[in-house]
Amino acid sequence: MTEQVEWSEPEAVAAPVSSAVTPADAADAARLVAFGLQPKLQPARDQEYAELLRRYREDPAFARLADAVATGLGLVVLEVSPRAGMAVTAAEDSVFAVRMGDYARRTSADSGDRFLHGLAHLAVAAMAFPRPEDLADDGYIGRVSVNGVDAFVRQACRRLEERADEHGENTDPATDAPGLEAAWRIWARRSSTGATKDARRLAGSTTGIIGKAVAFLTDSGFLQRTGDDGGGTYRTTARYQLQVRDMAGSAAMAELLELGIVPVTDGTASLLPAEDTEDLELAADAGLPFHS
Repeated sequence: MTEQVEWSEPEAVAAPVSSAVTPADAADAARLVAFGLQPKLQPARDQEYAELLRRYREDPAFARLADAVATGLGLVVLEVSPRAGMAVTAAEDSVFAVRMGDYARRTSADSGDRFLHGLAHLAVAAMAFPRPEDLADDGYIGRVSVNGVDAFVRQACRRLEERADEHGENTDPATDAPGLEAAWRIWARRSSTGATKDARRLAGSTTGIIGKAVAFLTDSGFLQRTGDDGGGTYRTTARYQLQVRDMAGSAAMAELLELGIVPVTDGTASLLPAEDTEDLELAADAGLPFHS
């Protein structure tokens, strides 16, 4: 006796219903990403930008489409909000990526200054947001000055030199060595101002290098200039906070903060005095208009 087994067709699973993406949707998503690539543009001052941001937040399908457009361009979406707009950063292989070598070549004829330009950007970020809670607080605004950043780096150079001496390490950096140890002695040897006859900063001086860095950050919508004191004073923007959050895990930034040069307690900050400052070259008026 054979047992008959009845076979039945499996129940069809209903396919999820999704609205088709129209060319107009794709155009709007690309338009939003284009707005995000204009870092100085504020959503509050552009009705179309504000409307596309609202649509991104309220329409998940449109948000996914805009994210896909950004990804296809080699961009990473950091945040989409009224305060920051569509904040994006370029992935390493993106056509929009600005590499330090290219940046240094644009700002200096000496390719050997690459470390100094990188250190200047690192120091601005470290001084603007020295604590994890500063990066976590969306309402936090950091303030830096050109001369204050130079004083900070020079004190870091002294601290690194002392650490190297304690460990009996070779303090002459190799040109291809990574991290802070490769740059601190080069910075310490460089003139702080080297003013020209008409009192302008030399581009190759350390304050000149910092001036180039903060000018680039201002043009990129990351800083806003607030005055001329201390070689130029600047306040951070929401976009810069997001950028620094993205780089906060870098070993070089962590090493710079761990030197303990910028103490922060009640919302104010200053440079810790070095044990011996007689031969420590500091820029004039290196005070730090630091926090809001």
